[in-house]
Amino acid sequence: MKQAHAGGGARNVAEGATVKDPVCGMVVKPDPNKSVAYKGQDYFFCSSGCQHKFQQAPEKYLTPIPRPTESEVAASTLYTCPMHPEIRQKGPGSCPICGMALERVEASLQDGPDPELLDMSRRLKIGTALALPLLFIAMSDLIPGIRLHDYLSPTIWNWMQFALATPVVLWVGAPLFERGFRSFLSLHLNMFSLIALGTGFAYGYSVIATFFPHFFPESFRSPHTGLVGVYFEAAAVIVTLVILGQVLELKARGQTSGAIKALLGLAPKTARLIQTDGTEKDIDLSHVKPGDRLRVRPGEKVPADGEVLEGNSSVDESMITGESIPVEKQKGDSVTGGTVNSTGSLIMAARRVGSDTVLSQIVKMVSEAQRSRAPIQKLADTVAGYFVPAVISISVVTAVVWGVWGPDPALAYALVNAVAVLIIACPCALGLATPMSIMVGTGKGAQNGVLIKNAEALEILEKVNVLVVDKTGTLTEGKPKLVSLLALAGIDENKMLAHAASLEKASEHPLAAAIVEGAKARGTEPSLPIAGFESLTSMGIRGRAGTSEVLVGNLKLFEKFGVDPHGLIELADQERHEGHTVMLVAIDGKAAGMIGVTDPIKASAPAAIEKLKGSGIRVVMLTGDHKSTAEAVASKLGITEIRANVSPDEKIAVIKELQGEGQIVAMAGDGVNDAPALAQANVGLAMGHGTDVAMQSAGVTLVKGDLMGIVKARHLSQATMSNIRQNLFFAFAYNILGVPVAAGVLYPFFGILLSPMIASAAMSLSSVSVIANALRLRRIKL
Repeated sequence: MKQAHAGGGARNVAEGATVKDPVCGMVVKPDPNKSVAYKGQDYFFCSSGCQHKFQQAPEKYLTPIPRPTESEVAASTLYTCPMHPEIRQKGPGSCPICGMALERVEASLQDGPDPELLDMSRRLKIGTALALPLLFIAMSDLIPGIRLHDYLSPTIWNWMQFALATPVVLWVGAPLFERGFRSFLSLHLNMFSLIALGTGFAYGYSVIATFFPHFFPESFRSPHTGLVGVYFEAAAVIVTLVILGQVLELKARGQTSGAIKALLGLAPKTARLIQTDGTEKDIDLSHVKPGDRLRVRPGEKVPADGEVLEGNSSVDESMITGESIPVEKQKGDSVTGGTVNSTGSLIMAARRVGSDTVLSQIVKMVSEAQRSRAPIQKLADTVAGYFVPAVISISVVTAVVWGVWGPDPALAYALVNAVAVLIIACPCALGLATPMSIMVGTGKGAQNGVLIKNAEALEILEKVNVLVVDKTGTLTEGKPKLVSLLALAGIDENKMLAHAASLEKASEHPLAAAIVEGAKARGTEPSLPIAGFESLTSMGIRGRAGTSEVLVGNLKLFEKFGVDPHGLIELADQERHEGHTVMLVAIDGKAAGMIGVTDPIKASAPAAIEKLKGSGIRVVMLTGDHKSTAEAVASKLGITEIRANVSPDEKIAVIKELQGEGQIVAMAGDGVNDAPALAQANVGLAMGHGTDVAMQSAGVTLVKGDLMGIVKARHLSQATMSNIRQNLFFAFAYNILGVPVAAGVLYPFFGILLSPMIASAAMSLSSVSVIANALRLRRIKL
């Protein structure tokens, strides 16, 4: 009952809340290390020392922590702008740069309906209800058989239009004017600057024309009614159409985070805990601690990352690898939280829980990638920076030209066309072109076992023309096996193996584990005491095993310590031609023999290499292994360029050399020794089964650790960048064509003018079309 409830209670404490113990009256401090869960409620112990009475009457001596309200949770949550991820603030709001509604930095399954979407939807309903009759009144003269103006005077109709338009413009459009006003104060002009100017002028002009018509010259008056023309319907319909565009955009943007929510939904809500007395009970997932023994029944999701203690089953790991074939699990195998246990029952030990699980790390990585900025975004940012001032200038020029040289009523034409230019020129589509595609693309990759660390890696991957691959753990399984053993004359084979395996027990190298396991399989226990162990980079290891000085490594190691190999070189070359990695063994300064280890090639590697070469990528193998061994592996994979016997520093040098030739280089590896090269490459590709250091150094992580993941990542990069270019083309072409038409350049030739209402509809649909195009990425097959 007194188990730690780390963090659980602290997250439920309202900021500034004061909680007192009901018995002693002392303040209970929100210390997560002293919190407990009791009957589904979080509690904190009193700091006065009376907590020992908890077991007798917990309800009496513990005080429940107040739960924060939804508004308090929202106010403490970080929000960001999808177009400007550098903007971060607590609580919802609008971006000070572009004016768009901010969205949560981290998606949550507990997220309720988007408050911005609810508000805009409500405004849209009211705006539509008022704008439609307003539009009918204004356009009734154009409908055959209907002449509303015959029933009431034009003045009364103008007042009615004012009555209908005012709530639409001033209340429905309030968020638009607020964002526009803020843009002028901050000098970050954006789409809302243009909308506020256009509709504000149309509405203000109409109000003055209705109540103070004597302010206008005679040329402004209609020859039929004697009144100045009003544009209430244009202002109201434009506002309503822009709000419609906001609703459609918010809904579409909500879909781009679908991949994140799908990943979050993979985590189970509860776990079945096996207690110390052998009984079992279901507990909330947040209460699971490392070391807990958990039962996973058939059809259930694995609750946390851990290790199988008992049982056999097949587990569907498609949620992290993208592969639908279940993986067999037995005692000692690792399991990942969120994967699905298919057949048998498993008992597992939790190792990583909460934010430390693979699933949580994937969600975090995808979220960060979706907020990152691709280099191509700089183009859109640069254009957008000059765009709005240019549009305002064009609008002013349009008004002047129409006012001076336009047909009667010239000033009315000047107003309408200037407003149309302001309304149609929406930079929002331009700003959304890149981030929407990045969000959808990185989410798609995560669902297929390709984790993109940042948008820059996704962009560069498309341009890669050289792939440098490590051998062990990348092209091969990374699980070598001892396959041959040769002792020189006069040396006992088992004695040599016992000395080498005992020393290798102190090493973390994959080959060391193969030798140790191979020795046990041959009945030789590596149990000699070890002293003075030393690992020598790119050479091997040395130390004292029992009473003997032992060396295990390559020829460089023998040369360093002056050991004569005694004909082992020729025998080792024969082994290497078979694809075996050979380690020479010396005992007390004399050559003793050699050990051969092989690492099977990954089943998917040949097909992956063939596809990469077929797409024009040059493949280069880098390995610290001997050249003969590397050549044997390379020949089976069709790789013709090999750099063997290279150290970590030399790997960096090779990549720099290729980059110096003007090549765009990707590096695929999995070990600590690969981390510097992964960081040096234009794009680093880390195998998911590799080390944390390698994955932190890489721009892309392949969860399955499979080279087919590189093929998928490149295809995803090509599809995403193509999608971005399409979006940018649509956005640029839309404005290049739309602004001149709105300004009236076609009028002298074809008599075509663009109504501000049509311009508003086109502006709203331009942003939605860009998002809709980005959402097509969800359907690509990797």
